[in-house]
Amino acid sequence: MDRVQELRIGYLTNPLGYDCPQPTFSWIVSSNRTGAVQTEYQIVVQAAGQTIWDSGLVPSSDTHWISYNGPAIRPETRYSVEVRSWNGDAAYLPATAFWETGPDSWVGRWISGQLAGGPRTAAPVPRLKKTFNVDEDFKTARLYVACLGVYDAMVNGQTVGNWKLSPGWTHFAKRVRYQAIDITEALVLGENILEFDLGDGWYCGHVEWRGRQLYGDRPKLLCQLSLDWDLLLASNEDWVHSYGPTLEADLIMGEAYDARQKFENWQPVKVWEAPEGLEILSAEGPPTVVSETLEPVSVTELPAWPKAKFIVDFGQNLVGHLQTQLTAPEGTTLTARFGEVLDSKGALYTANLRSAKQTDYYTFSGVGEENWETKFTFHGFRYVELAGLDKKPDMASLRAKVVHSDTRRVGHFRCSDQLINRLVENIDWGWRGNSLDVPTDCPQRDERLGWTGDAQVFIRTATYLREVDGFFAKYVQDLADAQEPNGCIPPTAPNTNAVGGEGGPAWSDAFIICPWQLYRAYGDLGILRRHYPAFKRFIDYLATTAENHIRVYEGFEGFRGFGDWLSIKAETPHELIGTAYYVYSVELMAKIAAALGESNDEARYTELHAAIRDAFIQKFVKADGTVATGSQTSQVLALHFNLVPEELRPTAVQKLVDDIETRDWHLSTGFVGSSYLPYVLSDNGRMDVAYKLLHQKTWPSWLYAVTQGATTIWERWDGWTDESGFQDPGMNSFNHYAYGAIGEWLFSRVAGIELDEATPGFQRFVLRPMPSETLDWIECEFESPHGLIRSNWKRNDAELEWEISVP
Repeated sequence: MDRVQELRIGYLTNPLGYDCPQPTFSWIVSSNRTGAVQTEYQIVVQAAGQTIWDSGLVPSSDTHWISYNGPAIRPETRYSVEVRSWNGDAAYLPATAFWETGPDSWVGRWISGQLAGGPRTAAPVPRLKKTFNVDEDFKTARLYVACLGVYDAMVNGQTVGNWKLSPGWTHFAKRVRYQAIDITEALVLGENILEFDLGDGWYCGHVEWRGRQLYGDRPKLLCQLSLDWDLLLASNEDWVHSYGPTLEADLIMGEAYDARQKFENWQPVKVWEAPEGLEILSAEGPPTVVSETLEPVSVTELPAWPKAKFIVDFGQNLVGHLQTQLTAPEGTTLTARFGEVLDSKGALYTANLRSAKQTDYYTFSGVGEENWETKFTFHGFRYVELAGLDKKPDMASLRAKVVHSDTRRVGHFRCSDQLINRLVENIDWGWRGNSLDVPTDCPQRDERLGWTGDAQVFIRTATYLREVDGFFAKYVQDLADAQEPNGCIPPTAPNTNAVGGEGGPAWSDAFIICPWQLYRAYGDLGILRRHYPAFKRFIDYLATTAENHIRVYEGFEGFRGFGDWLSIKAETPHELIGTAYYVYSVELMAKIAAALGESNDEARYTELHAAIRDAFIQKFVKADGTVATGSQTSQVLALHFNLVPEELRPTAVQKLVDDIETRDWHLSTGFVGSSYLPYVLSDNGRMDVAYKLLHQKTWPSWLYAVTQGATTIWERWDGWTDESGFQDPGMNSFNHYAYGAIGEWLFSRVAGIELDEATPGFQRFVLRPMPSETLDWIECEFESPHGLIRSNWKRNDAELEWEISVP
């Protein structure tokens, strides 16, 4: 049936508390008829049953990012939108959606409990409470919540809102997001109780290794409740608070809960002045949710004194928390420690966690079966060590809750090689675990930061796997908030100053690369327009700090950048990496200027790009095609960013192949070179070598970790080996996503679903699969912004049979 579907407002579906002054509308036109396209559309927006904007009949095939162009959007108003579409004289079934705006102003006060922890010590979790009456019938009830910290909201004893760890992590000195919650069904006529538990979260809990309280000393709440858009109550000095069972709750260290404790001795809350300069904004990206629940595959007893310990294996390295349903005598304390791998004796391996405890405690009340799961922490784990129980727990009493930003899976890749299939799933699991409101580098140790270098190499893979436009749009805002007055970008966002100064080559360049890739993948011109002045400041910073167009970077305490992070026995000059990325960022800046119609800037950046390219060639490219040290990453960056004269490209490619062959068909690239390496090979006539690297099973290679039973991507190629055991525990995550950037190449070259550079957002695309005799078949499907694309092929009697389906 022909229909309009998947109608979104901005990045969201039917959002509450959405305050964009000029919303955009996007949809997909679905038809069973071959070649059917949209030729015209009409958008009608209503409020209170009255049409406030009618686009009229618009002759266009555009279906994404169509801007509202009606009267000013009003606060606390519900808007409905209907999109109608035609293919010539044939009409599609229309789609409808809605959004609601948030409050005109915040009339409440910031409130908190009276206790605060210290730089290393958490305080108990406060519960803030307000009792109130509802005297008359109402149609809608909306609860608006902003929090410095994280919160769990309850109405009459029941949690409201289906997300976790809200409102997430932003630069709390500049902005905090709020949520709008529909509590219509939760309220009753007469007396009601509104309660909030406040966790430390990113605001005052551990975020990295330097301790707590990077932004403030305790969590704080601001809220207000409206019935039929009329204010009923707000947070103020009339609220009370108490401390109860949750004795501590920290994202990195864990959570402690004593079920014997009760909420008693209610006292007035502490009231705070509104933080100066803090913006309270609606959330435009996806919330963090529990996406699925896993059952354990085994529970193993490890004898220990005075009681046994039990190792619970969930069969999958994941990010989330534990849920238990157990009975035990009053005062029994269950200790749950979390880890990704086991040591040679079958015990939990935790050395790689550094100072992160990743430990939860539950003390039993002794009353019946007790159901417990944490609220305000998350762990990276496959295994849980349980201690303190008198008997082995039944597997049915244990569950793992998987937690990450709510991004829909849109891409699937399968082929005749089961190791590659597992690799693709490892890439997705690793990304899910590291996309918890920000793109973290790892979810288990004391460093759960939004590292920029990891994000920029992986973003294209993320767009093939999941619907991440809203997620990364939020991250680009984090990058903009982290920008220094001189234009430089730090290595993490939101920035904690854990590593001072600029992020350096390939890390700070994420500020240009990530929004450009969002524009390419989704056609989101708005993100380029919104941050264009900040992009220009960053490019100006690079230009003023370069020496004769060579990016010579020395940052905080002599820091020269991360280089080709975790490369294997290969040296790539930092100045080469810096200048290559300088060329690339300026090239993208010229393209951004062109997309925005900034012709003068386009000409200026095009000229600058040519000058930097010439300087790179003169300094680093030799007459025999060797680039600088001749490392794989040196050759790859020069070739991929078109920094080798055309006549030298064949020899430069051969130098790369020769280095790979001397390493017995292994790569040596780190975070920087690995994502581009297969492209340079496949796009320069050496797909045979690219497939050799893809199928390589000994380290360093993409499949080595898979052969070792990995279920996520490792930080290091050699995180564990037969020869050396575990790598340096100071930097050895078993859930990192950067090396998962190979996923982009699998979709775009092996399956052949590649974006047409001239038309962003997959309005048009190029199908150019590059099959190999090493694979008998592939099945790939990708739900692009404009519909489902399938590219399947199989080998039959040495002939290739193709099945291609396009929207």
